[in-house]
Amino acid sequence: MHITSILSRAAQVNPRGIATICGDRQQTWVQMEDRVARLAGGLQALGMKPGDRVALLSLNSDRFIEYYFAVVWGGGAMMPMNIRWAGAECAYALNDAGAEILIVDEAFKGLGAEVREQVPGLKTVIYAGDGETPEGMESYEDIIAAHEAVEDAGRGGDDLAGIFYTGGTTGFPKGVMLSHENFYVGAVANAHELNMQDGTIYLHAAPMFHIADLIWFPAVTLMAGTHVVIPAFTPDGTLEAIEAHKPDQVLLVPVMLQMVLQSEKLAKTDISSIRQIAYGASPITEAVLVKAFEAFPKASFVQAFGQTELSPVATILPADYHVLEGPKAGKLRSAGRPTRICEIKVVDEDMAEVSRGDVGQIAVKGPNAMLGYWNKPDVTAETIRDGWVLTGDAGYMDEDGFIFLMDRVKDMIVSGGENVYSAEVENAIGQHPGVATSAVIGIPSEDWGEAVHALVILHPGAEVTEEDVRKHCHSLIARYKCPRSIEFRTEPFPLSGANKVLKTELRKPYWAGKDRQIS
Repeated sequence: MHITSILSRAAQVNPRGIATICGDRQQTWVQMEDRVARLAGGLQALGMKPGDRVALLSLNSDRFIEYYFAVVWGGGAMMPMNIRWAGAECAYALNDAGAEILIVDEAFKGLGAEVREQVPGLKTVIYAGDGETPEGMESYEDIIAAHEAVEDAGRGGDDLAGIFYTGGTTGFPKGVMLSHENFYVGAVANAHELNMQDGTIYLHAAPMFHIADLIWFPAVTLMAGTHVVIPAFTPDGTLEAIEAHKPDQVLLVPVMLQMVLQSEKLAKTDISSIRQIAYGASPITEAVLVKAFEAFPKASFVQAFGQTELSPVATILPADYHVLEGPKAGKLRSAGRPTRICEIKVVDEDMAEVSRGDVGQIAVKGPNAMLGYWNKPDVTAETIRDGWVLTGDAGYMDEDGFIFLMDRVKDMIVSGGENVYSAEVENAIGQHPGVATSAVIGIPSEDWGEAVHALVILHPGAEVTEEDVRKHCHSLIARYKCPRSIEFRTEPFPLSGANKVLKTELRKPYWAGKDRQIS
């Protein structure tokens, strides 16, 4: 099972078909395969050896897709980086993974130069923008032009395909290791579960570094379809791309979908090409879905639930259950049923399966399960039990096999489709000299699903404002992780018998009257 075989097949069965459209650039599948093989040769010439990590810090681009295939074609492992990270987070991930090559675009050439000073092992920075190549960096296009196409390195199966950093429960990001098999099997399953057709045209509006969009790279390629790329999501830019390029599929996380629905441009745009809208990464309210049904009357809707550790899809709520009445109504608030490539069970603390309707932790098993966490064998052993990945999500399975999420076992917040681990935020807040301790929780938000809320206890006599805490956090962690609201307290936080902060108690006032403790 080789990721690269998906690309080779597309070039074989649809050689003159358009592979990518990005601004004024477009290329056929044959042209893309050639560029990928040349870039792979260039990366090898720069020192990339089998299994070596090659990082990328970039907005959405056709070059992002070339990078995805070229790194594994040359035998390496991809490492797309979160474009919302602060410099310190980027440097941590690069150092942790031992990446020696970093590719940056125009938007991140400055950050690339900054982190280079903090990463001693980083030997080469490649500029993949359209401007003049900065001093000290290699040119992406020159590398492709200067090298002949090389043979596929032939890595596959359980070989490492990439490391994808997620929030860390210990205050530092964790590198999820995904294999060739994870992506290959995922491509086949997702093409089926997401109702793709040969020649499908998919719009990359969601950020490509996020695995929710990255899964479409091999799936669309498997169908020898067309990748339409916009640099970053804006509601108007998304609508303009829909009218101009006539995609039939798009992924819009709930916040993005809501923004599109609120755009004045929607009523003036030809959206008739959209056959299906997928959503996921965070739950969606029924009110937003109803508005979406009305705004996109020709489109079906599909929800996907999962996590990076599951590469990433575990359940699908298909289009025929997106109804408000009839025999299939009543499932809109569920996360769907297991995909055709995995098993799911709901377990207690001893890994015993609980009865249908009882709440426990959701565990997933299948060829989509990660290899483990990079350099973290202990955390891997805690997460993978007898082949089952413990998701950290609490919920139940009904008699029809649908999963309903209720709470989180881990102290994780999902805000605008991004995972935020409270320990990361608390670690940042705790570095402020005026802060004695803090507890970070997720509270309901109409705009973001959940908002990051910090409860802070100061040292006696310290004078610290909300803005002081925010500015301090902005210097250490990505903005989406920083508290949107801060509450100063003087009383100690409630503790368990093991002297752990009882965040369930801290959350209760904010979630009162709701039938589940997460959004």
